Amino acid sequence: MKSPVVFVLLILATIAFETAPAYSQSIYASENPLPVGSNVTLSSQSSVTTGAWMFNNNIIVLIFPGNVIVTNTWRDRVTFNSTNSSLTIRSLRVSDSGVYTLQAVNSFRAQLTLSVQVPISNVTLRANKTNLVEFNDTAVLMCSVSNGSSLTYVWLMGDSEVTAGDGVQLSDGGATLTIVRVTRYDKGPIRCNVSNGISSEISLPVHLNISYGPSNSAMMIMPMKYYYRTGSKITLSCSAESSPPASNQWMVNGVYLNHFAPQLQLERVTESNSGNYQCIFHNTVTLRFSSASAMIRVMEPIESVMVNHTGGPVLLNEPFTLHCEVNGSVDNIWWWRNGQLITADNTTIFGMGNKTLTLNPAQHSDHGDYQCQAFNYVSNMTSSPYTVEVNYGPMKPKITGPSMALTGGHVILNCSSTSHPPSHIRWYYNDSLLANTSTLEIGPLTLNMSGKYICMAFNNITGKNSTAYTMLTVYAPVTMASIKIVGAQPILNHTFTLTCETAGSVDQILWLDGVTPVAADNLSMDNTTLTFDPVMFSDNGPYRCVASNPLSQFRSEIFMLDVFYGPEMPTIMGPNVATTGDNVTLSCNASSNPLSVYKWLFSDSVVANTSEYVTPPLTRHMSGMYTCMASNNITGKNSTAYTMLTVVDAITNVQVEAPMNPAIAGQYYKLTCNVTGHADHVYWMKNGEPLREDNRTVMHNMTVTFNPLEYNDSGKYQCEAVNALWNMTSSPHVLLVNFGPATPVIHGPDFAETGYDADFRCYAKSMPPSRFSWWFNGSEVANTSMFTTGPLSLNMSGEYKCVAYNDVTGKNSTNSTMLTVIEAIESVVIKPNGDPINSKNFALTCEVTGPYDTIYWMMNNTMLTMNASADHANMSYQVANDTLYFTPVTIYNDGVYRCVATNRVGEHASNKYLLLVNYGPLTVSITGPDSAKFGFFVSFICSADSRPDCDFYWFFNNQSSVLHNGPKYTFTAMEKYEGSYTCKARNPVTNITMFETKAFTVAHASAHHIPSHGGLTLMGVFALSATLLFN
Repeated sequence: MKSPVVFVLLILATIAFETAPAYSQSIYASENPLPVGSNVTLSSQSSVTTGAWMFNNNIIVLIFPGNVIVTNTWRDRVTFNSTNSSLTIRSLRVSDSGVYTLQAVNSFRAQLTLSVQVPISNVTLRANKTNLVEFNDTAVLMCSVSNGSSLTYVWLMGDSEVTAGDGVQLSDGGATLTIVRVTRYDKGPIRCNVSNGISSEISLPVHLNISYGPSNSAMMIMPMKYYYRTGSKITLSCSAESSPPASNQWMVNGVYLNHFAPQLQLERVTESNSGNYQCIFHNTVTLRFSSASAMIRVMEPIESVMVNHTGGPVLLNEPFTLHCEVNGSVDNIWWWRNGQLITADNTTIFGMGNKTLTLNPAQHSDHGDYQCQAFNYVSNMTSSPYTVEVNYGPMKPKITGPSMALTGGHVILNCSSTSHPPSHIRWYYNDSLLANTSTLEIGPLTLNMSGKYICMAFNNITGKNSTAYTMLTVYAPVTMASIKIVGAQPILNHTFTLTCETAGSVDQILWLDGVTPVAADNLSMDNTTLTFDPVMFSDNGPYRCVASNPLSQFRSEIFMLDVFYGPEMPTIMGPNVATTGDNVTLSCNASSNPLSVYKWLFSDSVVANTSEYVTPPLTRHMSGMYTCMASNNITGKNSTAYTMLTVVDAITNVQVEAPMNPAIAGQYYKLTCNVTGHADHVYWMKNGEPLREDNRTVMHNMTVTFNPLEYNDSGKYQCEAVNALWNMTSSPHVLLVNFGPATPVIHGPDFAETGYDADFRCYAKSMPPSRFSWWFNGSEVANTSMFTTGPLSLNMSGEYKCVAYNDVTGKNSTNSTMLTVIEAIESVVIKPNGDPINSKNFALTCEVTGPYDTIYWMMNNTMLTMNASADHANMSYQVANDTLYFTPVTIYNDGVYRCVATNRVGEHASNKYLLLVNYGPLTVSITGPDSAKFGFFVSFICSADSRPDCDFYWFFNNQSSVLHNGPKYTFTAMEKYEGSYTCKARNPVTNITMFETKAFTVAHASAHHIPSHGGLTLMGVFALSATLLFN
């Protein structure tokens, strides 16, 4: 077995020369930091057989196989457990704070920084003075403790942390807070929170009494107007921020009033109340003054406005001026024509501050009703209409009437001239006055009445006249044209001639076939005769001759050429079968011109001399052959034809007859089956099915009666007549029962909002369909089944009545509905009371413009109940009036919120509000290596669970100065950078701060060197080992 000295020397050499661990190991403290006087156990992941425990590079325990050596300094306070290599230290002192190292020879080297602290007690806060004046005084507050070490001071103003800057100073390691030039917002409560790693304590609050003001002076005027009408009531209210409250006195136009209240009432103001109103504030502690002022202007309203015009009548293209006479103070005048505002242009000129309106020159378009409207700051008034008529003319007359006429006739000439007022008209012929009217009638005409006719127009207002003339020529007319037959009548295929006989001066004769001129081949040299050789069917038609001269013509009467022919083979129309007792009509027609003469023969006897033969009442022996003979007396020809008739017994017609009066429900009604022929039985049907009798419906062979009639009796009715040989069913008779109207049914709202329309629909069961009318407050407002109100106002609440009328039954029916008009909800908006911070109280307020009944809240389109646990176990909120309180708000409250204001009309939802709760940091972590080789770059990244993202600060070896700002810190691995790195994560909204610490060591290369402290340790170990050896 090796000597203990060998192990001691080996351990000492390892401690002195080993700089890099063989592999990574860690040691742990049972608690860290710890209070003074407590015990701690330092443990390792692995047991050590050869090595040492050290404190700040001074040996505590040497470990070698089978034994340990504890230095004298630690002998009474440490216990080494050789099984797991743990080290227990008792009765800890503040001086025991430092770096503890476990060195395993040729294996590993692990370190731990231990902090021993004195618990904090009796935190006291005092101020140099508490009665301060804003902007004048400086507050100094000192925080002290009776006991405690490694102290950190955090100052709190209310719930917010106080940081240095902007007049705030921290000194004495943070124990003294100085606020330079205090403001009203520094009153507190102020507390100091003293903490170390094992304890913390908050002082009692200190409140500062800060006198301030008066400031933010303001004057409110109700109502707020630029000018006030005389007789108005005005209320002026003054306010200022001040502590203690400032005194107040009123001034008007620089003169003090004996009035010291914050409110000043002006009753029934006159123009003498105009002026500059001022309220003066004074704080007797701060010795400061402040004031607020406003200008009050009072004016009388306009009493009357009138338009007048001086001078003669208004003439076209001449200037004229209108005057606006105003009784009262006037600031502005507007002119109107026919309800349209007049603006100045090159012919429209305003003068005397718009009191005069000059139109230069007057135009046709200037005609109309003129008004002037006078304004001042408190009133406006419009004059009554003043009618302007622009006088003009006469323009050159226009004459209408014929330029030629026939003797014996009458001519009417009309003369017109554009003029205002209308012109006086005179007619002249051969310098003689004929008439004083616009219409001149001449006649009966003679040839010597041809000549020039002059019209003169005169305007007695403008004093002007104008003339025009027309020429009239009188002619003698053609008086006669007539067509005559020459020779024989027009028989088909024979020659036929017509002549035109005339009277009067005739220059030309024109023959017309309808409207087409006749070809000259058939006319004589002078056009007086027209010859057809031979005449054909195609020549049939209306013929005229027209005799004319340059001024007149005469058309003959129409000569209808109808060529004679026939008769052709007759055609017989009539039944082949007939019923006994009936009269049968047999018609015979043979194409012929002129019409044929007919004879009917039966059994070789003449029975009729007409084309139509109506038999006497038929008997069965009247069956047989009936012969028709046609004869033409002009052509001298005849032609025959025959037909067979068989006589039988039959029913010929069945028909449902109804009375003339309409069928009305509730009344007696009868249908009759009208049968032509003998019927043994009559059967009734409704809608194709046999009709059944009941206590209202009675059938008696040819009739069916309804007593009373009901609307479900409507349908298609038929009767069927039957005898031994024949049966016949009538055509359907549609029975439409008129009824009603029943009580109307109204569809529409019970409530509506001002400014919106309301739609009502009325329906009443009725035949024929009813007509409707709507009534409100005794007045008819609509005559259709649907009624839409205009934009509603509050006075439109009330009863709306619908009346249904049936014009056939003569009845009407009424129903009504009540409409209540309420003020409209104009807007719904969500307003937050600040920033939402996790675990703190937060509120959303629903601002509603307009009256409402209830408000409810929605989150993510789901209605929130009054019980928060019913919505989510992690949510805590309350709804009070129009505010949603979160007590407190948490991240579980994240979501989209809407508030819904309801009234009796419906729901009005707000805009969407996205709630994202700020929180954290909840955790902080540092990623990066625990060690690195000398000279290598090392990066630490600090991250935190937080909303919004945190601000990051890096500290080295518990120093108070900031090493680096930002989440990432990069440095080069060197011995001077070994130690503990602390990341401080601070949320800028929640003001919560968290720390995380990471230890870093440098892994040295294998070069042999002995650090100075290692040399000292080696010397100490040699001295210790010598003692052991000699003992």
